[in-house]
Amino acid sequence: MAFDPATRRVAAAAVSGTALTGIGALLVLAWQGGMLASIAGLVLCAAWLVVAGCWATLRGLTAGQGREEAARPVEGPPLSALFDQIPLPLLRMDGTAARALNRAGRTLFATDDRLSPTPPALVDPRETRLRHEGRSWRIERVAGGGQALVMLVDVEAERRAAEVHADNEMIDILGHELLNGLSPIVSLADSAQVAAERGDARLPAILATLARRIEGLERFTRAYRMLARLPDPVRTAVDMGEMVDDLSRLFAERFGDQVALSIEMPDGTAGWCDRDQMTQALWALLHNAAEAALVGTVAPAVTLAVTAEADRLIVRVSDSGRGVAAPERARIFRPFHTTKPEGSGIGLTLARRIAQAHGGELTLLPVAVTTFELVLSSTIRGGV
Repeated sequence: MAFDPATRRVAAAAVSGTALTGIGALLVLAWQGGMLASIAGLVLCAAWLVVAGCWATLRGLTAGQGREEAARPVEGPPLSALFDQIPLPLLRMDGTAARALNRAGRTLFATDDRLSPTPPALVDPRETRLRHEGRSWRIERVAGGGQALVMLVDVEAERRAAEVHADNEMIDILGHELLNGLSPIVSLADSAQVAAERGDARLPAILATLARRIEGLERFTRAYRMLARLPDPVRTAVDMGEMVDDLSRLFAERFGDQVALSIEMPDGTAGWCDRDQMTQALWALLHNAAEAALVGTVAPAVTLAVTAEADRLIVRVSDSGRGVAAPERARIFRPFHTTKPEGSGIGLTLARRIAQAHGGELTLLPVAVTTFELVLSSTIRGGV
């Protein structure tokens, strides 16, 4: 027969009280008889009963508090109110039925709850894009148990934010570079004026320095125009062997015997790209690698490796230089960023822009030997 907790607590208290009373009587008799061992045993029994009773009482109080806390309703705003604070539309998919979970979702689909009809792109779990009310949305899903939580991300808003960030960064770079170029020009012009008024013999040298600084600023402006006006690539079938031969001759004319160039490429390798732009990108990589190799601690050497894998053309350019310092790796592709006194800072940026315009990418590999990897899609196998 089962007893409720209150009855069990009363019974335990009665048993404990009776036991302690008996132990007390036995202690009196043992004391009168001088039985020390019996006294010690009875004291231990009494202590055990007291500790056990205290532990049981404490456990009961803790359990009661836990039940009260579990039964107490959770305070705070309801989940729907939290969802309404999320600026992105949230939807719940249950099969082909879709329900708006927050204010942004209800506003987008002009509904109080259920979407009617449900856009087909939301029903198909393979779809990642939704076109609705003239806007493009990226679909993010979390599915499980026959249901799915869908979040819609405004693609146009993302693109605009990226463009604003890029524009701000470019304006910051241009302002910095123009100020760096104009400040010494203004100072030199003032010095030239003073020298001319005093008939100073240093005037020709000042004017020559001024001319060089103006030429440097002009080169920077031309480099900016080249970077900003990169046209869309016109892809054709390109024999990579011919392109690499042209680059080898250019390399030999520019660096002669100062830097050794090694070529690694299977015969008949071809690509689908804009030949002029790709030549420009690869020359920027080779030129950058040669300059890095020249300031290295070993014999200057550059390697150009071209391979075709599946539907990709992979070009790797490595050099024997000192490598790229960790702080520079994050800035190496930034427009006009350079560590060279006479560098324009657009070579790597332009090469990366060309790769991206072809649907590819240019990266600095995380390996010991400095290696830039340019990857293009849709390569052509075999000869051209």
